[in-house]
Amino acid sequence: MYEISYILVMRDLLNKQIEEMNLMAIINPTAIIANSKFNKFHLSLLIWGLILIVFDGYDIVIYGTVVPVLIKDWHLNAVQAGALGSYGLFGMMFGAILLGILADYIGRRKVIVVSLFLFSLFTFLCGFTNNPNSFLIYRVLAGLGLGGIMPNVIALLTDYTPARIRSMIISIVLCGYSIGGMLAPTLGIFVMPTFGWESIFWFAGLPLLFLPFLLKLLPESPDYLIKKGKKEELTAILSKISPTSIFDKHAEIEDVKKEHSKVPVTGLFKESRALSTVMFWVAFFSCLLMIYGLSTWLPKLMMNAGYGLNSSLLFLITLQGGAIVGSLLIGRLCDKYGFKQMLVPLYALGAISLILLGFGGSTIFIYVLVAIAGASTIGAQNLIQAYVSEYYPPFMKSTALGTASGIGRMGGILGPVLGGLLLASNLPVNLNFIIFAIPGFMAAFALTLVSGKAAYYKKQTANGEQTKESSQQSVVEIN
Repeated sequence: MYEISYILVMRDLLNKQIEEMNLMAIINPTAIIANSKFNKFHLSLLIWGLILIVFDGYDIVIYGTVVPVLIKDWHLNAVQAGALGSYGLFGMMFGAILLGILADYIGRRKVIVVSLFLFSLFTFLCGFTNNPNSFLIYRVLAGLGLGGIMPNVIALLTDYTPARIRSMIISIVLCGYSIGGMLAPTLGIFVMPTFGWESIFWFAGLPLLFLPFLLKLLPESPDYLIKKGKKEELTAILSKISPTSIFDKHAEIEDVKKEHSKVPVTGLFKESRALSTVMFWVAFFSCLLMIYGLSTWLPKLMMNAGYGLNSSLLFLITLQGGAIVGSLLIGRLCDKYGFKQMLVPLYALGAISLILLGFGGSTIFIYVLVAIAGASTIGAQNLIQAYVSEYYPPFMKSTALGTASGIGRMGGILGPVLGGLLLASNLPVNLNFIIFAIPGFMAAFALTLVSGKAAYYKKQTANGEQTKESSQQSVVEIN
């Protein structure tokens, strides 16, 4: 009798606790995602993000692969050929800003699909042009899509990856940029001699086949679903993120941010973020100036330093290889020590490596310096995007990345122009490298002025215990 009474009492207490939990349950998506374990949902998101960034990187360097042939076939001079490349970068600048802002209104999944459609279709059509005018129009339209892809892919990854490995996941995905950068010239070597320069652009149309899968498999951002009241869709996604949890259909969804700014761009300058926002822009501008300047002129600069033409491709591959290693290695360290603590010395190290390149040395030493330069430019650009994505609140991530990328594209446009002016001036080789190193020091200095106190992830960490308790109240664990 005693055992039966005890069981009945415990049953009543358990039922009462469950009833109280259902009445008070609050689902905190941010906490659930941050504390989740990596599973097949995250793996799928990682793979799709990697594929998108691979083609993004491929499309960005494709012009450099075919430009020598275009100069010959279309009888272009160096200025005309450079202008064709610059117009694509103008498209990217506006695309990064416009599509980044648009994503915070219509959702990141829609903007990713639109961006993919634009850059894949119009790059594909470039392979059917026979004159510079139509080629220019297609490159501008493709650039709009290119500008919108990376900021929104990174923002979506930041939305859904576990906090403890977030930087590493983003670093892996952004390695796709360098993989695509290697793929374009490699295909150029093996495919162009047989099928012509047009075939390189045809390959860029392959992602059009992915559109139906992206619409079905890519999740929408939690903040967007909350704002639109799509509770069932959000809880379905959270069930995939945390399969061992049962979410109460009557539970309240905790909003990520109650006071949404009507114009997210103005939010970048609120809550003590103004200086940090401008400094991020300076860092993006400086880094992309180095990236596009080096990608365009590194082979020529090294030839002027006494290296043969056959070494130019190896130098470019080493540059991209250094970016991959740097993104993965430094990305892991960023998870442990913080973005700012790793990026500031990385930018400075890149500037020093460029200065040393100008003074020459053994072949192995030069390759090591080029690899460090790749890690400190392309690799650092990958990591700073992850930094920006975590620095701002969820509802303005795409806007923050889009505007920073758009400002940075101005540096990307200036880089090749600056390199051309330096080469035309017949300056000493080491002075050319010193001038290209200056933006690296500028980026390092700019990041030292970024305020850690204003960072969104810092505030989340400070409220970690409350957030964790909130997430525990929102679910019933399956044992």
